[in-house]
Amino acid sequence: MHVEISIASTDTDGRVFLTWTPVQCTARLIDGPGAGASVKVLLRNAGSVGKVKFDVVRSHQGTPTLQLDLPGDGSPVKFWTAGEFQQPSSSFGDAVLEVVDAATQAPLGSTPLMVRIRKNADKLSPAERDRFIAAFGILNGQGTGRYTQFRDMHVRATLGESHSNWGFLPWHRCYLLDLERELQSIDASVSLPYWRFDQPAPQLFTTAFMGLPNANDRVQFTPGHPFQQWKAETQGGILRRMGFPPDTKPPGLKDEQSTIAFGGGIFTGFGEPFTGLPQGGIERNPHGLAHTSFGFGWIISPPTAPRDPMFFLLHANVDRLWAKWQWFFKLANDADPKAFFNGAPVRIGHNIGDTMWPWNGITGDPRPDTAPGGALAPSALTSAPGPSPKVRSMIDYQAVNGGTHLGFDYDDVPFEMPAGIA
Repeated sequence: MHVEISIASTDTDGRVFLTWTPVQCTARLIDGPGAGASVKVLLRNAGSVGKVKFDVVRSHQGTPTLQLDLPGDGSPVKFWTAGEFQQPSSSFGDAVLEVVDAATQAPLGSTPLMVRIRKNADKLSPAERDRFIAAFGILNGQGTGRYTQFRDMHVRATLGESHSNWGFLPWHRCYLLDLERELQSIDASVSLPYWRFDQPAPQLFTTAFMGLPNANDRVQFTPGHPFQQWKAETQGGILRRMGFPPDTKPPGLKDEQSTIAFGGGIFTGFGEPFTGLPQGGIERNPHGLAHTSFGFGWIISPPTAPRDPMFFLLHANVDRLWAKWQWFFKLANDADPKAFFNGAPVRIGHNIGDTMWPWNGITGDPRPDTAPGGALAPSALTSAPGPSPKVRSMIDYQAVNGGTHLGFDYDDVPFEMPAGIA
């Protein structure tokens, strides 16, 4: 007799990946005692690094063990599981869901898995770092890979879709998600790390990770580093300057506490209908100042910034700050006007009901003339947000208000359902 566990977030190779967001599962007996009988089993953690928790309903509570009464005829019993907050994995299989007989403790089955979370880049293990840069190097393909389309999404002619209006945060959230899913199609254990730019990141700015520039502003890497073969447009290598010592944080940026304290004005700085470039909102500070803090290179200018892979670590932190703001103020419901602008229509692509370019494939005025990249990359772990997401698709990324989650979480932003949501 053993127990078969089925978990919703299982990929096509049979590997299970979890975040902090609960997913539905079933447990059933195989070769059980038959109809009219039952067996009490215990679900528990058996992993060395990543930890999971369980509940009989979708909730943010969960416990490290859960007893189920499984029918002897093999009928499935539903439960929910999620990663234990602040107990993520560092590699696949270092988290394990184990099933034992509740009475005898005899093993009845186990499922290796990964609690795959977006982490602070400066705190990645060498193995996590190396898997990430290896996947990113493959995606770039020495300037001929899929990454070229990500560069083309963020050039001068397309910036109206993604900047200086309400859609800045949702558009970049989708952009990051698309890139992360492409990386995971190369190495499923990879997630997109973030550069927490209000703290020093001495392990990030090294030749083993995101590189250090020489006197000519050419970024240098250790021998064999995947980014040694980096190519953008017709140029080999990466252009970047360190405008601040690599073991310090950039000067002048709003820290996390101050950014979240924008409150309802995180988008504009004023909490009023958009009237122009945010004069104090997150787009200007810390986002804009984080870009320009380098002083020189591709990353300081929006049309060229994605030529530098550092761009995505910077924006992952911007997205993390929005995610933390959403959690802190409980503003993830797309129907709540405090969560996102719901006023009179503004520029196309920035209203909550608009489809998002380039994933919608729409070209021509008022959209850009091209739509590189095609539909949003799918995920084996979730059906959301679909191939052509809308702005509202990016708001409740954890589906705390119901629906389907987007398949990512941050290491310091928990899953917490609003009061009254079941």
